Amino acid sequence: MSNTQINQEDINSAVWNACDTFRGVISADTYKDFVLTMLFLKYISDVYQDDYKKLVSQFGDNPDLINAMMEKRRFVLPIGASFWDLFEQRSQPGNGQRIDQALHAIEEANGTKLQNVFQDISFNTDKLGQEKQKNDLLRHLLEDFGKDILNLSTERVGSLDVIGNAYEYLIKHFAAGSGKTAGEFYTPPEVSDLLATILEPVEGDQICDPACGSGSLLLKCGAMVRKNSGSKKYALFGQEAIGSTWALAKMNMFLHGEDNHRIEWGDTIRNPLLLDKDSNNLLHFDVVTANPPFSLDKWGHDDASSDPYGRFHRGIPPKTKGDYAFILHMIETLKPGTGRMAVVVPHGVLFRASSEGKIRQRLIEENLLDTVIGLPEKLFFGTGIPAAILIFKKHKTDDKVLFIDASREFKSGKNQNQLTPDNIQKIIDTYKDRETVEKYAYLASFDEIAENDFNLNIPRYVDTFEEEAEIDLAAVRTERIQLKNELQNLEVEMEGYLKELGYE
Repeated sequence: MSNTQINQEDINSAVWNACDTFRGVISADTYKDFVLTMLFLKYISDVYQDDYKKLVSQFGDNPDLINAMMEKRRFVLPIGASFWDLFEQRSQPGNGQRIDQALHAIEEANGTKLQNVFQDISFNTDKLGQEKQKNDLLRHLLEDFGKDILNLSTERVGSLDVIGNAYEYLIKHFAAGSGKTAGEFYTPPEVSDLLATILEPVEGDQICDPACGSGSLLLKCGAMVRKNSGSKKYALFGQEAIGSTWALAKMNMFLHGEDNHRIEWGDTIRNPLLLDKDSNNLLHFDVVTANPPFSLDKWGHDDASSDPYGRFHRGIPPKTKGDYAFILHMIETLKPGTGRMAVVVPHGVLFRASSEGKIRQRLIEENLLDTVIGLPEKLFFGTGIPAAILIFKKHKTDDKVLFIDASREFKSGKNQNQLTPDNIQKIIDTYKDRETVEKYAYLASFDEIAENDFNLNIPRYVDTFEEEAEIDLAAVRTERIQLKNELQNLEVEMEGYLKELGYE
C-alpha cells in the first residue's frame, strides 16, 4: 500500500465513487448509512492496524505488552472484527451477517463510547435484495473501500480533518439528493458557518444543539473555538430523536477528533436527556444553537402543561406547530450570564398570533431577543421556503432588536441557493455594528415593536421598497410615433415584394 499523503479531493472522490455499488438498486436515503458506516469502520481499522505495526516494530518480542497497549488505544478492535478481516472473506457467503457481527463486537469492546451506535444499521437486510445479490453488493462495497486510494492510515491521512471532511462531504451530497428528509440530518455549511461566527464560542464554553442531526453545526462551533483561541478546551452536547441520524452524529464527532462530546438519543421536547446527574435538572450552556424541524406536528403538546422542567411557563405553543417548543427549551438551557443562542425558524414564527404571539411578546418584554435575520429562499435541503435566524441573549446591553434583511443577497442555484462568503461577512459586520443600514437593517426600539403588536415580520422594520424610475410620457409618445412610421414603411416595402412575386 502507498504511504503517499492523501489529499481531500482524492478521498472525497473515492468515497463518493463507492456509492456506485448501490445506485439504481436502493435509495440514497437508505444506502447512506452503509457507506458512512463503512468509512468509519475503514478509518478505525486502518489506524488500529497502523498502530499495531508500529508497536510490533518496537516490541516485537513482547506480544503481551503489545496487546495491553492496543487495549488503551482510542478504539479497540476485537479479533476478527476489523475491516480487513471482513475484506479477506468478501467472496464467501454471509457478508451481511459478518459485517453486523463485527460492528456489534466493536460496540461491546468500546463500552459507552460506541454503545448502540450501530444498532439501527444492519448490513444483513432484505433491502439489499436476496442473499446472492446482497452478498455481491457488499463484496463490491468492501472492494471499493479496500482500494489503495482509501488507505486511511495515520501516515497517509496526517490529520483527522481529512476523514472528517470526507464524511461531511458525503453527508452533504446525500442531503442534496434526499428531498424532504434531508433537513432531518444536515444544515448547509454556509448557514452553520454564519451561526458559529455570530455566536462566537470561546475557550471553556459548553456548546449545545438540542436537535443536532448529524452534528455539523456543533462541529462548526468547535472549529470556531479552535480558530479563535487555538484551544480544545470546550465541550459539545447534543440530542437527536432519530436513531440512525444520532449514530451519524456520533461517528461524525469521532471522525473529526471531537472525543469530548455527549450526544444523546431521544426526543428533546418529550424527553430531554441532557440533565444534571445530581439534580436531574436541565443542563445549562454558554452557547445553544439549532436548526430544528420546521413547524413540527405532534411535538408533545398534550404533556406540555405538566412539563417537569417548567419550560413552557411563558405559554404553550400550538398543537400542530412545535417551533416555539424548541425555542422555549433552548432558552431554559442558557446560562444566566454568558448564555446566548441562535435558532433557525420559518418566518411564521415572527408573526403568527394566538399562543405564539403571546410567547413572542413575553420573550421581547423580558429583553431576551437580540437580533432577527431574514435569509434567502431555497437555502435548506428539503424546503424552498425562506427561513430566519433568531438570536437570544441572557445578558443584553440594550433593550433594542436588530432586524437584518439578508433575503435578497445570495448566489442563485437551480435547486439550492447559497450564501457566499461576502454575503455572510455582510451579515456578520451588520450584526456586530448593530446600526441601521438603509434597505438592509434596522435597529428597532422596544416601543416600536410594541406599537407593531410584537409582530416581528421583517418588512415592518426594514424598508426594501425600490422606487421605479419615472416614466417620460413625452419620450414614450415620440418613440411610439417613430415605431408606427417604421411599421408603415415596412408594410409598403412588404407589399412591393409580394407584387414582384405575383401575389396581387
